[in-house]
Amino acid sequence: MKFPARLDPLRSAFAHRDFRLFTSGNVVSNLGTWVQRMSVGWLAWELTHSGTWLGIVVFADMFPTVLLAPITGAVADRVDRLRALRAVQALNLVQAAALAWFTLSGAMTIEILTALTAIGGAFLAFGQPLRLAIVPSLVARRDLSSAIGINALVFNGARVVGPMIAALLIVRFGVGWSFVFNAVSFVAFLAVLSRIRLEHRERLAAARAVRDMPGEIAEGYAYAARHPGIGPMLAILTLVAVCGRPFLELLPGFADAVFGRGAEGLAWLTSAAGAGAMLGGLWLAQRGAVAGLTATTVSAIALLGAMLIGFAATDIFWLALPCAAVAGFALIVVGVGEQTLLQNAVDPGLRGRVMSLYGMINRGAPALGALIMGTLSSWVGLQWPVVGGAAICLGVWLWARSRRETMTRALEGEEPEGAAVG
Repeated sequence: MKFPARLDPLRSAFAHRDFRLFTSGNVVSNLGTWVQRMSVGWLAWELTHSGTWLGIVVFADMFPTVLLAPITGAVADRVDRLRALRAVQALNLVQAAALAWFTLSGAMTIEILTALTAIGGAFLAFGQPLRLAIVPSLVARRDLSSAIGINALVFNGARVVGPMIAALLIVRFGVGWSFVFNAVSFVAFLAVLSRIRLEHRERLAAARAVRDMPGEIAEGYAYAARHPGIGPMLAILTLVAVCGRPFLELLPGFADAVFGRGAEGLAWLTSAAGAGAMLGGLWLAQRGAVAGLTATTVSAIALLGAMLIGFAATDIFWLALPCAAVAGFALIVVGVGEQTLLQNAVDPGLRGRVMSLYGMINRGAPALGALIMGTLSSWVGLQWPVVGGAAICLGVWLWARSRRETMTRALEGEEPEGAAVG
């Protein structure tokens, strides 16, 4: 069977054995993650019917990344990334099993749910920079853009299917079995990780004393801040993540309080956003090249702002669904576009630290945004905070347009000189 020419970048990425294995494990793991993510949000809403508590639980999940990212990024540049990733996934398995036990035994409270969610967030804070930094070791450099796009496609394909599985499990068996499903998914991912060899492994810097870690952290932050492309992109990501992304975390409240559709409506909304994101990931993966990606990423911010206004301005469920889908498409183009550009421009010796900053913003900023919007929703409803965030996104787009040429030159060039390659 002959592949269409536009799919050649995907075929080239899948030619690498390690990437095929990693992707197969990611499919199962991400399904479990999205089953649990939807179930935690629904359980928090079911226990409290409070937008404030919903925001607190999301905050507990995401904010540990902000607190721990400086350490986890430096660790990712020091350790065997594959071995460390296996250890983190084993800890995630324990956390998912604990969620299942408390829920199935009837002992779950909102306080226990928040605490276990925070623990899972801490484990993820260590796992995320490892997952991001390991991708260049799975493929040749020419296939990096496609590999990142495929990972996004897998993640967002799970965003479509995962909520459907979660809704089925919740309705038929109860929310506790969603956590069991996620625990089993970690077992499968650990089995896959045991077979990966990292044939394109990057050389890490020589091991240094633990007392040098604060200096290494400062070095990574200074490098990102001085870089003419990485610094502005991280600033853009922060604002979009605080003001645009939190609508996804507020979907349980929208499904119930705004649209009156309950768990089934939440599955539809989450799947619509995931379907749009999956299309965005597929489009970026088959695109392959980095050239022109800066302009594409900036344009997607405007699309996101417009769709969020459309989503929040209606209480008609079937009008909100396409807005959620296109917003999901725009979010993934912004997020994966930025990740690809950062991976392309960063010095490999600093990759873990810079990608930990990306991960910190990508998870911590939506947590802050969800907490703010969830709290505001208790006063003005769920819709107005989302509209306000969308307006800020449009302002970010105007600012980014004025810096686009400078960022393009800094982010779309070849591998930095002096990079350590393995």
